[in-house]
Amino acid sequence: MVDAKRTLPDFDDPPVVETSLALQFEPLPGLQTPQIGLLWSEFRESYPYTEQHPPIDAVFETFGSRPKQAPAIDVTQSFPSPRCWFLDQHRAQLIQVQQNHFIHTWRKADDAQIYPRYEVIRAEFQSEIERFMGFLTRERLGELKPNQCEVAYTNHIMPGDVWENHSKLDQVITMWKSEYSDDFLPAPENCRFSSQWIYYDDSDEPLGRLYASVQPALIPEHDVPIFVLTLTARSRPDGIGVDGAFKSFDRGREMIVRGFKSITSEDMHRAWRSK
Repeated sequence: MVDAKRTLPDFDDPPVVETSLALQFEPLPGLQTPQIGLLWSEFRESYPYTEQHPPIDAVFETFGSRPKQAPAIDVTQSFPSPRCWFLDQHRAQLIQVQQNHFIHTWRKADDAQIYPRYEVIRAEFQSEIERFMGFLTRERLGELKPNQCEVAYTNHIMPGDVWENHSKLDQVITMWKSEYSDDFLPAPENCRFSSQWIYYDDSDEPLGRLYASVQPALIPEHDVPIFVLTLTARSRPDGIGVDGAFKSFDRGREMIVRGFKSITSEDMHRAWRSK
């Protein structure tokens, strides 16, 4: 995990509404719908509900002029194996499984729910991965070979004393500058922002990328403007096997937390009660 000596930014009232840890691995062709149904029995007590969704594509962070290609699709299949969701009774936490992904997501179910923090989500995800690996061994479905790791945080930034409408992104995001070269244009109706950064391993080799995007949105029932800030850290495993994957999850989480503080204003830090 992240070195305890390197204290990360922390807030009493963080605006996070969703956190996901996603492990991508080499495809397991034998992990079809019947096998995923058997896997659900391993998690059914904690995740009693299911949903079925289309699979998501493999994504790789590449560096240099020759991007890595996603594994070829088996054209003999009439359709790809689906992505199955296992949901808890509140539908606030869920596991997603498909032939090349295992994902744990926490979602804020209501305003009273408290964010459980990364350490709790990480521990649950690690336990679930270990159970998944045990299942693969018992069912002789192959070995888990991680190839990409993704950490994602979604934040709902509410209006208040700092900002009141979508033209005020400069009051929220430090990298946005609301200035013109003349006085022709009025204040913008709304603003969007996106950027990305490469980050490195301990040997100064490119490890992954941090992505940040801000979108204007409305809370429908109250017509309240919000900014949706999404931060995603995606990288290769920083080492061999699942241990290397979790080292990358920890590095990605550090990039997100430090990056979040860097690109948001001090006024917002006070609103979120920075420690």
